[in-house]
Amino acid sequence: MRSTMQDVPLSIASILRHGQQVFGDATLTTLGDTGNRRASFAEVSANAARLAHGLRGLGIDGDQRVGTFMWNNQEHMEAYLAVPSMGAVLHTLNIRLFPDQVTYIANHAGDEVVIVDSSLIPLLAKVLGGMTTVHTVLVVGDGDIAPLEPTGKQILRYADVLSGGSASYNWPDVDERSAAAMCYTSGTTGNPKGVAYSHRSMWLHSQAACTTNSLQLSFQDTALVIVPQFHANAWGIPYAAFMAGADLVMPDRFLQAEPLVRAIETEKPTMSGAVPTIWNDILNYLRANPGHDISSIQRIICGGSAVPRALMEGFASEFGIRIIQAWGMTETSPLGSVAWPPRGLSEEAAWDYRTTAGRFAFGVEGRIVDDSGEVQPRDGKAVGELQVRGPWVAAAYYQDDDPQKFDGGWLRTGDVGTIDPRGYITLTDRAKDVIKSGGEWISSVELEGTLMAHPAIREAAVVGVPDERWDERPLAAVVLKDGESVTPDELCTWLAERVAKWWLPERWAFIEEVPKTSVGKFDKKVLRKSYADGELEVTTLP
Repeated sequence: MRSTMQDVPLSIASILRHGQQVFGDATLTTLGDTGNRRASFAEVSANAARLAHGLRGLGIDGDQRVGTFMWNNQEHMEAYLAVPSMGAVLHTLNIRLFPDQVTYIANHAGDEVVIVDSSLIPLLAKVLGGMTTVHTVLVVGDGDIAPLEPTGKQILRYADVLSGGSASYNWPDVDERSAAAMCYTSGTTGNPKGVAYSHRSMWLHSQAACTTNSLQLSFQDTALVIVPQFHANAWGIPYAAFMAGADLVMPDRFLQAEPLVRAIETEKPTMSGAVPTIWNDILNYLRANPGHDISSIQRIICGGSAVPRALMEGFASEFGIRIIQAWGMTETSPLGSVAWPPRGLSEEAAWDYRTTAGRFAFGVEGRIVDDSGEVQPRDGKAVGELQVRGPWVAAAYYQDDDPQKFDGGWLRTGDVGTIDPRGYITLTDRAKDVIKSGGEWISSVELEGTLMAHPAIREAAVVGVPDERWDERPLAAVVLKDGESVTPDELCTWLAERVAKWWLPERWAFIEEVPKTSVGKFDKKVLRKSYADGELEVTTLP
């Protein structure tokens, strides 16, 4: 028996139309130097139509790739909507990658047009000449385009391309399994890998983000989208907001603690999302500059790396704001799991679950597999690599064969941990970061989180380094808060009350800042190399 339901494609265009027609009065605000810019969803949708007409005039008439080299702002959202909806493929270029990596991914994806914010022209000028498939650049803003002209590409003003264009567009009914957008991994090992998201996967992901068990986006929300739009679709928040009718606040290039706090005070967002390092900076700023009102925020979605419990407790106790830890990756679009605690628990008991990676979002299945390939029980004890599958989980990389990453339909995440009987995931490390000392595992993630609860410590990263007796031992690299001082002996004494004795690091380094990747995660390979090259000043305890 066949269904009698209408076969309507799940597409980005349907999200655009819904936001335009049902929530046209919702607002997108972009932070600025002299004042914030505002546009309704109806106006954003009209500009998306104008952009689509302009791109069609530039030869984008199929599934060609259109790159963006942009901050989070109104024009980037217009590209988010226009490019996939017209049947082309949106490729968000990571502005923080090394120049040769930016060139590589633009060429690998086959970008033909790039939309760039004028403030980023100096960065793009360094790499544009090597982008062999790009023929046209659209410049957003009034910045000087002269640095781009020697590349021989056609340079046009975004506003000119939109000027006079029709505010409506006959969005085609695309195949929902065709590519809508692309993101590339950050390339911590080898060249970045491309993930092509389908219309169907992004539609389903957006719907999942609106559910109560997930990000809880609704028309009653105002979402401050700090996580970059080039980082795994800004965690799906922009599309989910357009689907749900949530107002959007885009920070543009104003990503430091002070302007972000000011934006929270003036725009009154109810939720936000960013990596832990951003919220750690904001918390330290608020402590050093008391009197700010950020009470509009009800919840913060935090991921990208493990969220220190001390950070969560700081926002909860000092500002009454709940940080919700979530887990995901570029290959999972990125929503994988969210750490809402089980019902019926005391506040103290709930912390044991809030500090996990949470339970899988509906649509994502997961398992733990050991080194021999055996699926492990969900008992909270058996340790293995986390593997996932689902309708918004990648099955392959774009034009790159990587059989080690995919296991019979499951994505091998590279994260190591456990799953308990309630389905909560506890991640102890990345597979490449686990510390095996004398045959026993040490969790660098847990050590880092515990260290960052110390009142004198701003940041801490732990890596495994070679040891003659134990094969490997932890090295703790610590960043102190301004005006604070503490010795390795004092830190070991403090740690001894909180972790197993054999976890205690013998090697300590006090550094100015923990090196970070292009998306704000701790870059541990840089620390390991600095140690191996003798560049770290290390204190070794007996």
